[in-house]
Amino acid sequence: MTSNSAKVTTIGTFDGVHIGHQKILRQVVQLAEAKGYVPAVLTLFPHPRMVLQKDDSIKLLNTIEERVELLKNLGIREVIVKTFTKEFANLSAKDYVKQILVDELNTKQIVIGYDHHFGKNRSANITDLKAFAKLYDFKVEEISAQDIADVTVSSTKIRTALDQGEVDKANSFLGYNFFITGTVIKGKGLGRTIDFPTANINITATYKLIPSDGVYVVKCEIEDNTVYGMMNIGTNPTVNGKSRSIEVHFFNFHKDIYNSELKIEFLKRLRSEEKFENIDALKMQLKKDMENAKVFINASND
Repeated sequence: MTSNSAKVTTIGTFDGVHIGHQKILRQVVQLAEAKGYVPAVLTLFPHPRMVLQKDDSIKLLNTIEERVELLKNLGIREVIVKTFTKEFANLSAKDYVKQILVDELNTKQIVIGYDHHFGKNRSANITDLKAFAKLYDFKVEEISAQDIADVTVSSTKIRTALDQGEVDKANSFLGYNFFITGTVIKGKGLGRTIDFPTANINITATYKLIPSDGVYVVKCEIEDNTVYGMMNIGTNPTVNGKSRSIEVHFFNFHKDIYNSELKIEFLKRLRSEEKFENIDALKMQLKKDMENAKVFINASND
């Protein structure tokens, strides 16, 4: 539901809502506050490539729900999620501006990249937008080439870092800890038999990017308490696992959390996933992992 209030609007995917995006979003919030308007973001979902090219391989840093939450935490008061369809893609540039930006959103000022393209076949550019601005009485604030370059570079670097398990590098570009949101489901219970009970995390959004297989130090807020742990992403080759899973062993935590939805933050990668000779060798390594994780957590909290 969109309010009728006058808005300063920016448009984009904003995947990751990283430090490059945050600079643009701060500008939107400041402009809106100065003029008494509502700071707003218009974002599209699903990603256009998923619809137009039926590209299932695309992986995003945030689910759409995570994206909305991150945007609102930065002071964006209205996040308008437009369902991207072939019909939407076929809107002429003029109809898009008039029907959506002007009539639906009541945009009084738009903050947009110098290289922004819109309308059917992305045929219109910022020059056209400035012409529409005169016609429909709104202002255009252009984002510089340097700021746009920062956004593009950051997104690429974050995805590459996560694909390589370099979560500390990804976190430095994001400006916050990369996280996943998922539901705790019943697993096979193997962890419990070796004194490392785990919460199996199910993520329903198939387009969510998951870091590379390995063991990570993580943290999570559970019932207003910060709980640390270590997460394994992979197939559990030591016990002949076949499918990829996400499992977390929380330290000093014994509550039943089945069916809980958890937001789990990645802090550091400890190692890649390995196949051990036997269960005892795996158990010995898990003890080492826990020691290494606790050393890292204690150092981080000093």
